[in-house]
Amino acid sequence: MAFFLETLFGGLMVGMLYALIALGFVLIFKASGVFNFAMGAMVLFAALAMARFSEWIPKWLGMEPGVLSIVLALIVAMVIMVGVAWAIERFALRYLVNQEPIALLMATLGIAYFLDGLGPMIFGSAVYSINVGMPKDPMFILENMFQGGVLISQEDLYAAGIAAVLVLVLSVFFQKTKTGRALRAVADDHQAAQSIGIPLSRIWVIVWSVAGSVALVVGIIWGSKLGVQYSLSLVALKALPVVILGGLTSVPGAIVGGLIIGVGEKLSEVYLGPYVGGGIETWFAYGLALCFLLFRPQGLFGDKIIDRV
Repeated sequence: MAFFLETLFGGLMVGMLYALIALGFVLIFKASGVFNFAMGAMVLFAALAMARFSEWIPKWLGMEPGVLSIVLALIVAMVIMVGVAWAIERFALRYLVNQEPIALLMATLGIAYFLDGLGPMIFGSAVYSINVGMPKDPMFILENMFQGGVLISQEDLYAAGIAAVLVLVLSVFFQKTKTGRALRAVADDHQAAQSIGIPLSRIWVIVWSVAGSVALVVGIIWGSKLGVQYSLSLVALKALPVVILGGLTSVPGAIVGGLIIGVGEKLSEVYLGPYVGGGIETWFAYGLALCFLLFRPQGLFGDKIIDRV
């Protein structure tokens, strides 16, 4: 039972990170009606900015690396991601208002390749480390209930807690604030939103800034765990099955889908992997997403699209 709980907790912690990435996809989709294929590139770009500025700032200011340098690097990286959001709206999205969704989709693909090249060109292409002070030593819990206790990673626990808080904040922002309601109006109809005075350009800058902030948090967490390298952009691909499972338009669906994928891939790898040669964790999420596409394409919480003719 203790081993099952260790696997379950590990899956829940990873699932919260998947949910956070998926929420970035959902926010962009609800504001522009297009799937943001640039999310992975944004994660890599933000992680590179954080890793390099955490090295450069102490050298520039003649100070020892520490909490202050990390905070300054975080602020600079956040400003950069807001700048990226402004540039995306100013030089790409502004010219695609009221265009077909495929035009916006292709724009996000172009942005992804652009950021994939720009990041290493500015910050370098080596493998960098990010140290924000999260403890990496494992810890034991529930020692009174199970002999030896349940082993969990403190780093994963802190990461899951940060992701959970950010997911909660973004959910409240989207559901309860005036700006969040404006985002939903823009997603429903660009022209109608503009006709009632909603500034489309400002809304897009806001939502891409939020997505950039999400990318920064995800980049810091995964960069701390895996190191900052090109493969980091592939982490965001795990959010694709999450949004398919939860629904492209559902914030709660992104959360539930992330937890289901996280727990499902861990349990399947541990308990079914030995019978099929292992490797289930790499394809479980995509297999589950395929099943949903075949039998419930709108996902668990997505809106069912009905075309009347």
